[in-house]
Amino acid sequence: MEFDIEQTTQTALKGGVPDYSVSSYSPDVVGDQADTLYMNTRYFIQLGYFKGIPEVWRCINALSTWTCGKGYTTDNATQVILDNITGWGNETFGEIMINMQNSKKANGDSYAEIIRNEETGTLINIKVLGGDSIRHVVGKDGIIKRYEQITRIGKKVKVRRLEPQQVLHFCNDRIADEIHGTSLIDIVEWIIVAKQEAMADWKRISHRSTIRVLYIEADNIAKIAKVRSQYAEGIKNGEVLILPCKKGEAEFQDLSLPPIDAFIRWLQYLDSTFYQVIGVPKIIATSENFTESGGKVGFLTFEPTYTREQMLMEGDLWSQLAIKIKFNRPPSLGGDLNRDEAKDTGQMGLQPNDTQVEKGA
Repeated sequence: MEFDIEQTTQTALKGGVPDYSVSSYSPDVVGDQADTLYMNTRYFIQLGYFKGIPEVWRCINALSTWTCGKGYTTDNATQVILDNITGWGNETFGEIMINMQNSKKANGDSYAEIIRNEETGTLINIKVLGGDSIRHVVGKDGIIKRYEQITRIGKKVKVRRLEPQQVLHFCNDRIADEIHGTSLIDIVEWIIVAKQEAMADWKRISHRSTIRVLYIEADNIAKIAKVRSQYAEGIKNGEVLILPCKKGEAEFQDLSLPPIDAFIRWLQYLDSTFYQVIGVPKIIATSENFTESGGKVGFLTFEPTYTREQMLMEGDLWSQLAIKIKFNRPPSLGGDLNRDEAKDTGQMGLQPNDTQVEKGA
């Protein structure tokens, strides 16, 4: 080793460790052509998450239940019309709305065909359409010109034209002038995948920890291969391996599981982040034990979420179907929280009455 002070140098970490940056996003907007087409190419992937991941299924269904699951109020004439809507044959108007709300959140857009009396224009039925078969056709002005229902029979493709007034369209969280909605599943996809991978990793480690490592003193490749085959067969069939050898020439060693705490903390973090991003408190989606105060806060923070969805659905039904209804709101807990806080005189924070000026104070 040479000690030459003139050979002093420095690291080059500035260029070697890149800074984190968020990928840019380019919305799907209208182009220069007369018609811009859009069809959800991720429909079946999103549906796979919705049907295959229990947390996603439960959260989206819970939001739909709170949005339109407590019924609605309307005038008598409108009630008669809605009572006669049967969807695909045996559905109620409420079931159709829950289906539309679920599809809106899972796929970004949901559609239903509006069927009216040709002579009077009276609403007869609303039939839900699959998002995998509907294509938007948007003009250069950014306005929807029509919808196209694509049906594939073998190599033949049939296109059915639907005018805007023939389609009930719910669009989820559309951004800027994008020509479609935003799938909630696309937003939480990374979290879902990370959690599923972590659970699969622990499952694999746990399963393989039941297999013991076999050490044998042998250098004959053929003998080693034979023992390996016999050992694999024994493990597969749950049998005990019998080795004709002297004591010490072969031994077993048990595999042990790594500490589970790190896995649990990682899963808990992903679980917490999932419910925060999806916008449905865990107490709404599950029946786990929560403290009374924590449960009330969860309900209170969820209230603006489902009331927003109710407002949007009521507006869509009025603007697209000329149906005026009001979805029933679950009881609010805001008043209960204020009363409970006022009773809790032992808490260190300010009480509501501490901020009020009273006579003689």
